[in-house]
Amino acid sequence: MSRIFTSSLRTLPRVTIKPISTTSAKAFISSSSSTNSALAQEQQQIQSDDMPIAVKTAAQWAEFGRDHVCHGLGRLRDHVIVKGEGLDLYTADGKKLLDFTAGIGVTNLGHCHPHVSRAAAEQVNSLVHLQCSISFHAPYLQLIDRLLPAMPHPSLDQFFFWNSGSEAIEAAIKVARQATGRQNMIVFSGAYHGRTMGSGALTRSKPIYTQGTGPLMPGVFSSAFPYWHQLGVNPSTSEEELVRLAQHQLDLILRQQVNPKDVAAIFIEPVQGEGGYVPVPSAFLRHLREVCDKHGILLVIDEVQSGFFRTGSYFAIEQIVPELRPDILVFAKGVANGFPISGIASNKEIMGKLDVGSMGGTYSGNAVACAAGVAAQEVYQSGEIAQNVEVRSKQLFNVLNGLARGEKTKHLISDVRGMGLMAAVEFRNNSDKCTLEGLPEGSSVPKNIGKRVQEYCLNKDLMVLTTSAFDTIRFIPALTVNEEEMDRAMKIFTEAVELVAREG
Repeated sequence: MSRIFTSSLRTLPRVTIKPISTTSAKAFISSSSSTNSALAQEQQQIQSDDMPIAVKTAAQWAEFGRDHVCHGLGRLRDHVIVKGEGLDLYTADGKKLLDFTAGIGVTNLGHCHPHVSRAAAEQVNSLVHLQCSISFHAPYLQLIDRLLPAMPHPSLDQFFFWNSGSEAIEAAIKVARQATGRQNMIVFSGAYHGRTMGSGALTRSKPIYTQGTGPLMPGVFSSAFPYWHQLGVNPSTSEEELVRLAQHQLDLILRQQVNPKDVAAIFIEPVQGEGGYVPVPSAFLRHLREVCDKHGILLVIDEVQSGFFRTGSYFAIEQIVPELRPDILVFAKGVANGFPISGIASNKEIMGKLDVGSMGGTYSGNAVACAAGVAAQEVYQSGEIAQNVEVRSKQLFNVLNGLARGEKTKHLISDVRGMGLMAAVEFRNNSDKCTLEGLPEGSSVPKNIGKRVQEYCLNKDLMVLTTSAFDTIRFIPALTVNEEEMDRAMKIFTEAVELVAREG
């Protein structure tokens, strides 16, 4: 089998830039630092006399960032990353990191995948930008052509591209309101749909994303997601019972808080992201389709994080409810492997109700991002990515489930869940009695398990993320991850969990 697609970038033609004045050229990272490696020196950027960049060590640049980057932006570490290659990240001071974050589910094909990078580089030399309201450009249409056969339902044949997931949610809100003539939206506890004033109003995972910025967009009602935490029941509660309880809560919303005739759309993630990597049960998704059809409500499926083979299929709903018909599909992240583009897809009847000129955006559907998206679809559609996700997912879950059953570690773990390479481990918490199910009465578990495990992994140069309002670590590596990389990551994670178990 050819490895052009699943293999990470190993060699890429180096572009040589001739400086205007080599005598006064300045380096981005100082080569005089004793900690700098050959790799860091390789990242030198040639500048002209007119706009020199001061020579700084990696530590000085990190301090510069702490001083000048917005205080509201958090970080795992203050590394200065200068190169990405597959699942590896390299810092300015020569450290090599194993990245199991993929830019939070963006670089699905690994950092700098050669096929995608080559397509973007070629596009830069032909057309960088054409505002979408002025004319068509070829990559925009080619990306639609590539996405059409990948849509989870044939009715999804009208597209609008934007830049970020939040903007795509904003577009979906706008379309839903214009198409239905209604204002209100229903979302679910634990949902994450973005941080802008409209998408932020739909977000229900953590208050940090919108606190102190209200009032947000009005007309948003939140119902319970069929997840044991959201319903206050034990993890062992059957899926059938979870669905029944969640359906009851939605029914109460529509009977007590908002008339269905005033609801424009119901938004749902088929696998909650910031909510804890919780897949929705198929019965609940089918129930939502029935409710929407009964009351003329649009069903909006948010696959911003779960799309593009993250869960093992192009879109997660293909596995959960293969026949499901979304009225609007929202996508982003993995579509162009790191180039900023997002979008919505709907049908001609719904999109046909929009006023001409009501949609747009300066950079929406940027030509370079679209070209990268076309190349990424060629990789996805080769079939190799789906095969790799299936194999590596089994490898991942075998380890996680083994820890959940292991005598040394099972008292720390409350739940293992997810789909494909979108997996999570939720740890027990003394202040959250639901998570203590199965432990002998009076048992106590260590504090801050997830943060301690994450800290150990970061100290071992494995980058992993927490998620949700609960004590959860998520695994979201590039879909090109190989057996050795997965094994190395799982060994570090296992060591971390076992260490916390020993320390108590």
